[in-house]
Amino acid sequence: MPTVIEVIKQASVRLAQESVPEYAFIPQPECLPPNIAGIVEFMNAAKAALFPGFFGEAQDNSLERLYAMLNEQISRALCSFGSQNNTGNAPELALAFIGQLPEIKRLLATDIKAVYDCDPAATGYSEVLFCYPAIQAMTYYRIAHKLLLLEIPVLPRIITELAHSATGIDIHPGAEIGEYFSIDHGTGVVIGETCIIGNHVRLYQGVTLGAKGFTMDNNGLPVNVPRHPIIEDNVIIYSNSTILGRITVGHDSVIGGNIWQVYSVPPYSRIIQRKATSAFTDGLGI
Repeated sequence: MPTVIEVIKQASVRLAQESVPEYAFIPQPECLPPNIAGIVEFMNAAKAALFPGFFGEAQDNSLERLYAMLNEQISRALCSFGSQNNTGNAPELALAFIGQLPEIKRLLATDIKAVYDCDPAATGYSEVLFCYPAIQAMTYYRIAHKLLLLEIPVLPRIITELAHSATGIDIHPGAEIGEYFSIDHGTGVVIGETCIIGNHVRLYQGVTLGAKGFTMDNNGLPVNVPRHPIIEDNVIIYSNSTILGRITVGHDSVIGGNIWQVYSVPPYSRIIQRKATSAFTDGLGI
């Protein structure tokens, strides 16, 4: 039986081998990539700045600290993932994000109001902010979306995946989501990259706003084109419904639970499950 030292040496040699074909799929960064612990620290500081007293006390230099933390992570992201490998833009990008914090806070305030208004079990805005996974997911999404608009690589996706892991709500940072957005319960909600969601939209648990299929390039790889639904204003989508493809759900519509929708519906639609055809039900003895 090999000794501990022998096993460690053998594993070390095998890990360093470059001849293993599958190792080609693992990138070898030329500089330090973003640090997950650092991003978590940044998000905690951002929540404290946005909601002072709820997630830590806001300090006089809180925005300076936030800027410094983000500057470092942007620099790492640009070095490791940027197409131009230019870290010199990091301070400018970090500062541009800091300037967006008031708008992020305004949008999140509308989300808090929407969640509270849609849930009779909520006792107040403080409970919604403290306890509801939708607000955590939306806080991470709205921060990540602003970073994505600044064309900062990888950080937005890391941030939304942190929220996904914590809440079970999967929102791609590329999605466009309007004001007064609410998710009730939330577990299993998926919102794809090219979704466009209007104002005063409400989703329930298990809703998927996904792609029906993919456009492939000459190499057989999927092309990043609009492929997710457009949800107009004042739409409600109930639990476990699946809305697929670049279709439009017209404003003031209601999609019932457990619906599979792959065609556009006009404004003021009511889409619900219907009883099976008589031929089918007769065969089941119903």
